[in-house]
Amino acid sequence: MLRRVTTFTRSLASLPLLQPVATIRPACAVVCARSNSRRSMSAAPAIRPQRTPSPAQSNEEERENAAGVAATVAAAAAVRVVKKSAKPAPLSKKPSLMTDEEVLGAVEKGQVRFFNLENDLEDYERAVKIRRMLVEQKTGRKVEKLPYQNYNYAAIHGQCCENVIGMVGIPVGVAGPLLVDGKEYFIPMATTEGALVASTTRGCKAISMCGGVTTELLADGMTRAPVLTTPSVTVSNQIKKYIEKNFDEFAKAFSTTTRFGKLKEMKCFIAGRKLYIRFKCTTGDAMGMNMVGKGVDHALSVITDKFEGVEVLALSGNVCTDKKPSAINWIEGRGKSIAAEAIIRGDVVENVLKSSVASLVEVNYAKNLVGSAIAGSIGGLNAHASNVVTAMFLACGQDPAQNVESSNCLTIMEPTNGGKDLYISVNMPSLEVGTVGGGTSLPGQSAMLELLGVKGSHATTPGENAQRLARVIASTVMAGELSLMSALSSGHLISSHLKLNRAKHAPAPAGSPAVPASVGVQLPELAATLAAAGVITPQAAVQAIVNSTSTSA
Repeated sequence: MLRRVTTFTRSLASLPLLQPVATIRPACAVVCARSNSRRSMSAAPAIRPQRTPSPAQSNEEERENAAGVAATVAAAAAVRVVKKSAKPAPLSKKPSLMTDEEVLGAVEKGQVRFFNLENDLEDYERAVKIRRMLVEQKTGRKVEKLPYQNYNYAAIHGQCCENVIGMVGIPVGVAGPLLVDGKEYFIPMATTEGALVASTTRGCKAISMCGGVTTELLADGMTRAPVLTTPSVTVSNQIKKYIEKNFDEFAKAFSTTTRFGKLKEMKCFIAGRKLYIRFKCTTGDAMGMNMVGKGVDHALSVITDKFEGVEVLALSGNVCTDKKPSAINWIEGRGKSIAAEAIIRGDVVENVLKSSVASLVEVNYAKNLVGSAIAGSIGGLNAHASNVVTAMFLACGQDPAQNVESSNCLTIMEPTNGGKDLYISVNMPSLEVGTVGGGTSLPGQSAMLELLGVKGSHATTPGENAQRLARVIASTVMAGELSLMSALSSGHLISSHLKLNRAKHAPAPAGSPAVPASVGVQLPELAATLAAAGVITPQAAVQAIVNSTSTSA
């Protein structure tokens, strides 16, 4: 073995690209010799006598070694030689002064970057227009039906979306009014599911007729759980004990990165040499993922400075848990944990909901509790909480992907007052919402937060607006649960969907004026409906709405 290594290093030394390798030959030989010696000592009984190779075999072996080394070195040299691609020619004028066709050509040549059109053109809408042209040119497919004009793209740039080519309009309806903690709200819901807003409104009516919803904030804390690797389980446990004894040190480090975030709790989970630390923090009126991530990253330096051999593998180790189903969010909570309750009188159950107390209790038990248990559902002990959560998230600028954990909900229905009335409650332990940052700054979503009276940061009590939004969402979920369960218990579910989700519209009258894409509804159909009712002629209705839209814009 030693002779092979010597031959190998001699061959390397003869190659021009690797002359310095010769200097490592003695060390390499010594290391291999020691390694061979240790291997021989540890496995002495199993060692077989080595045959002494003949001169012919040795020469052949050396030739093979030399050929292999030469091939390896040639490959390494090829990897090192990085061919520099020719740089695109400099632009003769600023992209903002070019025609659309010239910009298209510059993008093709690499002189203007596809993702940076907004900055290069200094015109957001024109950047979107040219990017659409590029997409159509490359794919051979038109995107003309995707609206893009008359939108405030400045609110999106650098914050909400990249490589923008337009906007998808989702109808926004209002459910309610709903009485929550003594205050009435009209609830904005963005959805394409017919009957959802109407059904939720029925639930709102029943609840409000009986005194409204009472809510409680049980907990408030966004979480982030990095994963660290340690030298041993012993070190992992030492870190855990250090955290338990020195929490204030971590809280101080965390607070240096934010004015509004406060570290409230740290929990450790040990799996061999992997250590997961679940940080829980309040974040004011922000949903807070970025705020928490920044603070956690800084707080981890306390550990890496004090414990040798500890490495932060990832800022998120999935024990947070973000945008995925998990038992830990269901049990420990994440974001806002809300409990809401109401008592619905028996006469309202019968006259408004068209059901009975006994029937609602029985169906809720069989479906939401037993059925969910059979399915092995985690956090899904409800009828359709996700329907309401998603619709309100879209309308109010929340992160729609977080409806996964935000829709965790336990719906309880019990008879009360001697069985005459219905007690209903919903527990939602992981509602992740904010009223500042992200999509809340977009014009439409900001307007819907304004409608609820929770736009932006609370003037005197940071966090109050986000908590209020969570209370309203949980209350609206209760309204949706109440109405859907009533429809199921009375057999009205299919008939209501057929009525509200399968409507047939009259054809648009010929010669109707063009409608701006930003209006977001089929105005000719609306006009035809008004005309059928004898209110106005189709042409006049469309023209009036178009004029009104142009004036307001």
